[in-house]
Amino acid sequence: MKEQEIMAKLSQENEEFRKVSDEHHHLDMQLIEVDKKVYLTPEEDLERKKLAKRKLHLKDKMAEMVRDYKKAHPDS
Repeated sequence: MKEQEIMAKLSQENEEFRKVSDEHHHLDMQLIEVDKKVYLTPEEDLERKKLAKRKLHLKDKMAEMVRDYKKAHPDS
């Protein structure tokens, strides 16, 4: 089973994965809005870095969940 298929399956069946994925998507949308600005104040820049770091953390968490699924379902 491909990684995208596993992610789709986890989104349907795993509440925690769905929450993490939804928050990751929400942060992505926030970052897109911030990046539309030509200039960021120091506060906005700091906030952007915090959003990006949180988004990366969530991506890592989703990747870990996919790895765990693959270990638990080696035949998929």
